[in-house]
Amino acid sequence: MFLPRTRGKKTHSQQRNMSGVFESPKPRINASMLSQHVNRPVCLTGRVEKVHPSGKSFTLTDGEGKTVSVELNDPLDEELSGIVEVVGMVSNKGAVMATAYTALREEKIPFDLELYNEALKVVHDFPQYYPFQ
Repeated sequence: MFLPRTRGKKTHSQQRNMSGVFESPKPRINASMLSQHVNRPVCLTGRVEKVHPSGKSFTLTDGEGKTVSVELNDPLDEELSGIVEVVGMVSNKGAVMATAYTALREEKIPFDLELYNEALKVVHDFPQYYPFQ
């Protein structure tokens, strides 16, 4: 089981907001679905393309090749590369305000983002079988 990684000490209000993100259902989305989930918790998976020098944001590319900006409350304290799953809220600007992230290991089997994207389409095309609400 992957446990979400959170960064730094959190204030009480940040902990409350963070627990709200974890307690509510989170649809798995790609970049083209961001506008439909503004101010809602989501789970986004993609390949790290660029980390800002400050370490407070990075860019992911999803299975369609579209990019998403991910913003962090605290700077990264480790190198981040490869496939990353982000849990957070979608901002009005279309960025994901990350609450937590998990780097997925690809040591033996590479993660197929295109196939993952196809699975997302199926899940979203048949909401009666995959409810998020």
